[in-house]
Amino acid sequence: MDYVYGAIMVIAGLILFFSLSKENKIFYVAGAYFVVFGGWWIANGLTPNVDLFAGTWGIVFKCLTVVVLAVLIVVFVKEYRK
Repeated sequence: MDYVYGAIMVIAGLILFFSLSKENKIFYVAGAYFVVFGGWWIANGLTPNVDLFAGTWGIVFKCLTVVVLAVLIVVFVKEYRK
């Protein structure tokens, strides 16, 4: 199932990146994050002896997620207030 979830995330990222980025440039960041997230999930499925969501790699990924989400929240709040 890791491959299916990864593929769904990559497809969602590509949709954000190519289709919705014409509306707002922040979708480039969101799309890139989803592509990285999908690739991370696929890589986790390809390496059964290494859990990429735990340990140091998990912490790195969680920190990346926090940074991306913080940027997205700030931008969407600014857009909403307009």
